[in-house]
Amino acid sequence: MSNNNNIRMPLALRLGSSSFLIFWCLLAAFPIFWIAVMSVKLPIDAFNSNPLYVILGPTTVSQGKGLSFLDISIGLAIIVFTIKFSTRRLGTAVKKFSPGNLLWVGWIIGSLTTGLAFIVIFFGFLPPILEFFNEISGVLGTDIIGFSAEHYSTVWLERGFIKNFQNSLLVTTGVVTISLTFGTLAGYALSRTGSNFAFWILIAALIFRSLPHSVLVAGYLPFFMNSASILQPIFGDSAPTLYGMPWATIAVLVAINQPFTIWMLRSFFQNIPSDLDEAARIDGCSHFQAFRRVIMPVMWPGVITTGLFSFLLGYNDFLVTSLLLEAQNTTMVPAIATMFNMETTTTDQVVAVAAAVSIIAPLFFLVMFFQRQIVSGLTIGAVKG
Repeated sequence: MSNNNNIRMPLALRLGSSSFLIFWCLLAAFPIFWIAVMSVKLPIDAFNSNPLYVILGPTTVSQGKGLSFLDISIGLAIIVFTIKFSTRRLGTAVKKFSPGNLLWVGWIIGSLTTGLAFIVIFFGFLPPILEFFNEISGVLGTDIIGFSAEHYSTVWLERGFIKNFQNSLLVTTGVVTISLTFGTLAGYALSRTGSNFAFWILIAALIFRSLPHSVLVAGYLPFFMNSASILQPIFGDSAPTLYGMPWATIAVLVAINQPFTIWMLRSFFQNIPSDLDEAARIDGCSHFQAFRRVIMPVMWPGVITTGLFSFLLGYNDFLVTSLLLEAQNTTMVPAIATMFNMETTTTDQVVAVAAAVSIIAPLFFLVMFFQRQIVSGLTIGAVKG
C-alpha cells in the first residue's frame, strides 16, 4: 500500500495551481459581476469613474431606490436555499414522483416548477413583504446600497425584449430536440457497428463541423431567399419563403451542430457495454426496445451533457441568427448587439446592459438544475479498469 505523502502534490505546486485557478475565476467572473452591478444603478452611478460609486450607488440611494441590510440578508437566504434545493433535493424528488420510463419529463417539470416558484416568490411576493418590514425595522431597514430594477422593466416591457426571449426559446428548443433525437439514434448505430463506412461517415461529419459558419450560411442563404420560386412546383402559390423564418434558422443550426452531437453521443455509447444490448435481446426486446428501455436510461447523463452544448449553440449564436432572421423574429444575442450599436444616451446604454445581464439567468438555472448530470456525463468513461 503506497504512502499518501508520496502521491500528494508538493506545497509549491498546490499553491501555484490554486492561485492560478483563483485568478482565472476572478478574471472570468469580474465582467459578469460588473455589468450586473451597473444594470441596477442609475446612469450617473453606473458610469461613474469611481468604482465605489458604481458599487454603492449613492445617487441611486438618494432617490429612494436601494436595498437595506434586511433586503440583502433575506434575498441571499432565498437564493442559497434555492441553490441547495436544486442541487441536493430536486433530483430525489424527481426520481420519487416520476414514472420509471419518463424520468426526463420529471426533470423538465421539476426544473420549470422550481424556476417559476423562485421567480414568483423572489420578484412577486418578496418586495411588498420586505417593504413592510423595512418600515418597522429602523436602522436595519435603511437603504445601504443602490438598487433599481427600472432598466429591466424598460427592456423587457417597453422595448419588447420578451419577444426576443420567446424567439430564442423557440430556436434553442428546436435545435436541442432535433439534434438529440437524430444524434442519439445515429450515435448508437455508429457505436455498435464495425463497418468501415461508419468511420468515413464520422470523418465527413468532422470535416463538416470544422467549416466556418459563414461558409455554411452563404450556401443556405440563396436557397432560403429564393425558396418561394424553388418550391412553387410542389406547393403552388402557397410555397413558403424560408428566409427570416425561425424554422429555417433551426435547420441550419442543427446542420452545424449535428456532427458534434453524433461524435459526442457515439463516445458515450461506446462506454456502455454491448452486453446490455445482448441481454435485452435475449429477454425478448427488439433492437429499438433494447435501445429505449435499457441503453437510454443509462445514457441520460451523456444526453443531458450533449443537450447542454446544443442549447448553448442555439442560445449564444450570433452569426446565423443575425443573417437569417428578420428583425421581428430575431433572438436575444443579435437584439442586444443592435441595442449597443443604436443607443447613444447613458440611460439607453444601461438598458442595453440590463438586457445583456438578462440572458445569463437561464444559463445559470440550467447549469444549477442539471449540474450533477452534467458532471456525471463529462466523466463517463474517464476511469476504467
